[in-house]
Amino acid sequence: MANLVKHLDVQEAVRREIEAVVGVDADEVGEEDLGRMQYLNAVLMEALRLHPSVPTVVRQVMPEDHVVLDGQRVTAGTIVQFPLERLGRDKTSWADPDEFQPERFLASGGGNGVSLVAVAGSAGEIRMMPFGAGRRMCPGMGVAMLHLGYFVANLVREFEWTEAEGDMAIDLEPHV
Repeated sequence: MANLVKHLDVQEAVRREIEAVVGVDADEVGEEDLGRMQYLNAVLMEALRLHPSVPTVVRQVMPEDHVVLDGQRVTAGTIVQFPLERLGRDKTSWADPDEFQPERFLASGGGNGVSLVAVAGSAGEIRMMPFGAGRRMCPGMGVAMLHLGYFVANLVREFEWTEAEGDMAIDLEPHV
């Protein structure tokens, strides 16, 4: 929601998509409607890329894993830490990685076939992983995405969100 407040054009595009899918007279956005909202999904993906729900994922290299770093195989038992925000803002994987650009997840923006599962390694290269990756991916990812979509769609549909000024302005910088 903070990104939608900062980018009113994106918020309006989401609102237009919601109205096109469910109409202006519907009581609410339903679960069945969410699958038809490609731009809303792109907004959620972009928000998760820039602001993953956890700062890092920690994994232990297993004997059957083939993890290579700088040409050397990483020994089984080694603890590996993935800084998720840095991964989602990697300049070698993303054009303008610090910019909020949901279009990157649309087919017209080069995101044809991009999904959370695909970007988390099922296609080989891991570009972002807000729910982890591989066989240890969060089993609640589908439910989380459903709820995110449902809440954001209904909040955008029901209210016009604007940023407060002064000390109440939204600060998207991480605070550690």
